[in-house]
Amino acid sequence: MVCVECSFTWDWRATLCAQEGIPFVLGHALSMKAIHGGKAKNDRIDAHKIAVLWRGGMLPQAYVYPAGMRATRDLLRRRMHLTRTRAELLAPIQNTNSQYNLPEIGKKLAYKGHRDGVAERFPESAVQQNIDLDLTLIDAYDCLLTDLELDLVRTAKAHDAQTFYRRRSIPGVGKIRALMLLYEIHNIQRVPRVQEVGPYCRLVRGTP
Repeated sequence: MVCVECSFTWDWRATLCAQEGIPFVLGHALSMKAIHGGKAKNDRIDAHKIAVLWRGGMLPQAYVYPAGMRATRDLLRRRMHLTRTRAELLAPIQNTNSQYNLPEIGKKLAYKGHRDGVAERFPESAVQQNIDLDLTLIDAYDCLLTDLELDLVRTAKAHDAQTFYRRRSIPGVGKIRALMLLYEIHNIQRVPRVQEVGPYCRLVRGTP
């Protein structure tokens, strides 16, 4: 039996145990910290506390995500980082427009077709260059995200096409939300109560 805390290094241990036929248990890091929090902390103390929790049946367990889908899940989370970075580039354009007291742009710059002529609104060339830099970066992120999302959808169809399409059949759930539901929740049977799946959920508009 091998029992480890859920940190960023648990993946290779789980894979090794599976290859060698060794039972593997993954402890939920946040819940474990709440149970055995203390000032003294090193590898020997942590190992002893994990063993004591497991022996006493008090170890809060985390889900051991399937090895074959971990890399895709990490790539999907990386996409979220890229999306947020792209969104952060949109705000300075609106702020600069307000800074120079110009009329509202009046259209969503998230759409590529709405970005034409935005830089030319500003009289100074330095400001135009500043806006052009942000718009160029946004265009680059758009290309990266489009290719990445296409690859993610293809991989999802290979992993579990039936579940992916079932998620997309929900009104208001598109391909990205379907991907998140598939790779973050994975097996819904691992969640014993409806309340515990709440953090994964988002409100979508229902149909009458």
